[in-house]
Amino acid sequence: MRWRKLALWVLLCPLGLTAQVDLNESEVSTTRILFVLDASNSMYGRWDEGTKMEIAQRLMSSMLDSLSQVPNPQFQLALRVYGHQKPVPPQDCNDTKLEVGFAYNNLGRIKQVIRSLRPMGTTPIARSILRADNDFPKDCPTGHCRDIILLITDGVEACDEDPCEASAILQKKGRVLKPFVIGVGLDKDLIKTFDCVGTYYDASDEKTFKKALGVIVTQALDNTTGQINLVDQFGKNSGTNLPILLRNSASKLVDRSIIHTMNYHNQPDTLLVDPIVSYEGTVYSIPPRPIRETAMYAGKHNHMAADVVQGGLKLTMPGLKLSQMPPVAVVRAPENPADILHVQPFNTTVTYIAGSYDLDILTLPRIRQRVTLKPGTTQEITIPPAGEVTIQLKSSGYGAIFVVDGSDWTWVAPLDELQTRQQFSLQPGTYKVIYRPRTAQQTTYSKTQTFTVSPGSSTLVRIL
Repeated sequence: MRWRKLALWVLLCPLGLTAQVDLNESEVSTTRILFVLDASNSMYGRWDEGTKMEIAQRLMSSMLDSLSQVPNPQFQLALRVYGHQKPVPPQDCNDTKLEVGFAYNNLGRIKQVIRSLRPMGTTPIARSILRADNDFPKDCPTGHCRDIILLITDGVEACDEDPCEASAILQKKGRVLKPFVIGVGLDKDLIKTFDCVGTYYDASDEKTFKKALGVIVTQALDNTTGQINLVDQFGKNSGTNLPILLRNSASKLVDRSIIHTMNYHNQPDTLLVDPIVSYEGTVYSIPPRPIRETAMYAGKHNHMAADVVQGGLKLTMPGLKLSQMPPVAVVRAPENPADILHVQPFNTTVTYIAGSYDLDILTLPRIRQRVTLKPGTTQEITIPPAGEVTIQLKSSGYGAIFVVDGSDWTWVAPLDELQTRQQFSLQPGTYKVIYRPRTAQQTTYSKTQTFTVSPGSSTLVRIL
């Protein structure tokens, strides 16, 4: 890996290009760069020591020579050209063609095509960008590809279409990253028209063209690193082991799905990030926390962050028999009671974002409680085990169970009108069951019986 890094640095230095390789080679993705080259009639214009086309041909050939010597390349290149097939007038806005498709070891073919170009036609920039969508193969050789467009032009759109809209369409689809644009000797008044297309570099002369080409290819091939800091109440990066979805901020599509990890130095593990895009995301704590939109910078170790201040909730029911299913608690935020945040079984501990929560414990009767979880601590809630109650009826009928607290009666559950023997798991307390046989047509046949439930007990209630 060290030899590869040194070799790539040496080979690219003649163009001012340097690139990093990631320490974890298994994570390296394939970078696919589509050069969209202007070969319209205006590229015959004089510029420094030659024509614009001659200088573009020479510098791009030099760049390709350097890249062709990189061992085991993790990139693929392709070439689309416009304005090179039909002269003007008349204007042909379909004069755009993928001349060399994506493949490994095709740099010689790209170089050959570039040397053969003779400017003659118009400038269909928007149409070239849109058609570039199909230039990138749908299948990626390494499973994850970074698709990049590098537009090199000396003029603005000539076909009454909108390059900005075309660029936005591709970015929102998630097909390509934000394009790069090199303006070759463009008039200063025209430069602003490319701000919305992509990251613009103004090549006012041959020297700046060479530098811009080097910077862009460096960023495209650079394996930039970053980390996600899950910040606790003390401002430390202590949170970990949570699912995270990272999204491209432009397309809103998921770029990465990971489980956060601490490395051997007890720091958030290093990720490969793309210096061309901004990221945003979601940390799936309970409830989820946002990762704010963050720009990446090539050649630097980038930091993304989310505030994940947590506290624990421990639910216990001591004495629960192996044959009994533990009850669960439905957890809701007080400010939004319609949404269920989590369903936590008893005899478990779960970590939540610190704050207040409403619990609906699904026992009979229901237990409702508000709990406040403090940062870095675990709040424990204990309830007694239920008692098993069997209600034996002489005949099936209608009825219900109530829990009694002094003079207050609270409905607990209905009786099954078709069954004569029914079982319930009830929390300890005093209960009354009201019953009337199905065959009895008068309310005077209603019967009420009181019974008591103790923790873990078995109770038989007969109503004859």
